[in-house]
Amino acid sequence: MNKKTKIALGMSGGVDSSLCAHLLVEQGYQVTGVFLECWRAPGCRTDEDRADALKIALALGIPFQVLDFKTAYYDKVVAEFFAQYKAGITPNPDIACNKEIKFGLFYDWALANGFDAVATGHYAAIRNKQLVIPKDTNKDQTYFLHQLASEQLEHMIFPLADLTKPEVRLEAKKRDLAVCDKKDSVGICFIGDINVHAFLKEELGENPGEVIDTQGNVIGSHQGLWFYTIGQRHGFTVDKKSLHTSANGEVLEKENLPPFYVVAKQPEGNKLVVGFGKETYSNSFIVKEPHWIDPSQTALQTPSGKLFVRIRHTGKLLACSVSEIANGIQVSLAEPVQGIAPGQSAVFYQQTTTDTICLGGGVISPFDA
Repeated sequence: MNKKTKIALGMSGGVDSSLCAHLLVEQGYQVTGVFLECWRAPGCRTDEDRADALKIALALGIPFQVLDFKTAYYDKVVAEFFAQYKAGITPNPDIACNKEIKFGLFYDWALANGFDAVATGHYAAIRNKQLVIPKDTNKDQTYFLHQLASEQLEHMIFPLADLTKPEVRLEAKKRDLAVCDKKDSVGICFIGDINVHAFLKEELGENPGEVIDTQGNVIGSHQGLWFYTIGQRHGFTVDKKSLHTSANGEVLEKENLPPFYVVAKQPEGNKLVVGFGKETYSNSFIVKEPHWIDPSQTALQTPSGKLFVRIRHTGKLLACSVSEIANGIQVSLAEPVQGIAPGQSAVFYQQTTTDTICLGGGVISPFDA
């Protein structure tokens, strides 16, 4: 891209996108700041964030506009969030937000309105037309971006690719940005750091049911399957008097119990399955209909020893192998892990001598699928 490239920069009012605006202007690009309004509810920071973004744009003398995506965000992200929880799986709304809103509606709007590229403050990098893990591996957001397509990468810029978060704040202070010390946004994309339990309860209510062990014995109760995810170790009740034996037949010492973890959900009977120790580990799962950023470069073609998978944002890169099955792939991990949660995404990476390339991924299927 040349310096006359017209860029639509997603500005959230935070330090990351604000520094991006400065960097792009300093590099000679023609930048327009765009604030995406996606959520408005009591306690949200939409007005404050929009004001901060506008202040940065005015100081730089760049055009600024607001796009109202509230209806689309609810329909494409929030409604699906509730629907998947109700179905007994744990979704990742940030992945849906990036696919449907930031690099869906916003990306399409930008190209339709004469912009050459879209820029955001994501911690990710594009090298050799591939999405790769950036310099700051602790802030790496490629997990959230794995639904991108290779042709989109040709029209995208990630200005923070070669900066760490401390370096971003330092550069922001050098430029005397008003938001240089603003706290990072956390929680659900555009909604923020909400109490997810309360958020679900308000929409879905409660639906009490039984907690069972891995042998089917009733040992407690729960408030509703949508309040729990695989690997969770709290929020349900275990009655010590109801405990039987562990999976290997050992009598449990009821006064000195190990922690129980959620290992499965049974929506058809409204039962929450819990276990401990080896019962909570697994070394395989299925991903149905995976998406590959470049269809010619998939996990199935990656050499053994160079393929890794991540099952949660900033989670460990797990060595794995894959095999093709009907409508998807079977994933086998080199070592068993806890917390493989249906509904969450498995994202695949190929390690080379210079980069760790994000290949794409898909949703982990329910274990009985």
